[in-house]
Amino acid sequence: MIVDLPSTTTADISKRLVRLRSETGSMALTRVLTLVVVVDESDADAAIETANDASRQHPCRIIVVVIANRRGAARLDGQIRIGGDAGASEVVVLRLFGPLASHGRAVVTPLLLADAPIVAWWPTEPPKDPSADPIGEMAQRRVTDVSRVSGTSKSPLTRLASAYSPGDTDLAWSRITLWRALLTAALDQAPFEPVTSVVVTGGGDSPSAKLLAGWLAHRLKVPVSLVPSRNGSGIISVRLDRPSGPLDLVRPQDGTTALLSQPGRPERTIALPPRSDAECLADELRRLDPDEVYADALRLGLDHVSHSRRTSTQAQRKGITPSVAETREDTERLRREARVGVAAAMIEAPMPEKVDDPKKVKKAAARKLDTVRAKREKKA
Repeated sequence: MIVDLPSTTTADISKRLVRLRSETGSMALTRVLTLVVVVDESDADAAIETANDASRQHPCRIIVVVIANRRGAARLDGQIRIGGDAGASEVVVLRLFGPLASHGRAVVTPLLLADAPIVAWWPTEPPKDPSADPIGEMAQRRVTDVSRVSGTSKSPLTRLASAYSPGDTDLAWSRITLWRALLTAALDQAPFEPVTSVVVTGGGDSPSAKLLAGWLAHRLKVPVSLVPSRNGSGIISVRLDRPSGPLDLVRPQDGTTALLSQPGRPERTIALPPRSDAECLADELRRLDPDEVYADALRLGLDHVSHSRRTSTQAQRKGITPSVAETREDTERLRREARVGVAAAMIEAPMPEKVDDPKKVKKAAARKLDTVRAKREKKA
């Protein structure tokens, strides 16, 4: 259900929320937080859809502050979404016009849930200092997404690092959760050797590749090099050099499967699909305490990452990074072998024994029972 409230006030919106709750009884009462989304009109629908999907894991009140038009007279257009149009939450959309567009905090405050944590999310262009932003100031967690930031003379990650405050995080960090988990699990297995150097290959415009390199540099305390690939390619591979040989985790561009290879162990294909914005946002809503690991990667790790002048193609030819083409061939070979193995197992599996006639089974059971009874009577 969607209820439009043009030219309204926050008091009218609050009253309508209470009335809808009493009339429909379908609005979530076990809401764990308030998610405040600040977005422009052009990106509002996509942001609402993402927040709805994330709210299925974390029921909350979603307040979407849409900066509609800064010109003209001050006006507030409201919209309430409940039921199937609001995921597992209730959505309040506030479209701000004129001078009111600069006073988002004053409009949001009356609609916050009492005694509930506040999370602020900027799906596109974040403020220069999220913690100093009027809405960011009242939030326990502040979520940005620098991958959506338009071109600027200063690196968005550098800007985030200089303005970092406990509680800040970014969806570019959440997108590498699976990469970090797989690399950590691989290093927890034999051979237990120290890593001597690291090479990360990723898109030149990928903040996730930079954060992954920064995380590895800070945690492993070894030289880390970042090799740029074509813009838009995301993270391609990670190579961890060790005395016995390199450990490679490679996911070709636009792929959903990665290949993990290391000396002395068979190659393995691992599901590594790109994570959706809703998954990443849900991860960030799961914790309300500061993310110290992200802070270390952003503030301490990035400064220790060296940027290679070689392209990814040149690095592959030199053997500095794993070959993506060979990875595709190896992945396809392993898939064929797996299919052949399954087919062979089905052929060699013994056929199930034919089920006897039910009447014969009953007669055999009756004869066996008569034999047992006769033996008991004889003993008696």
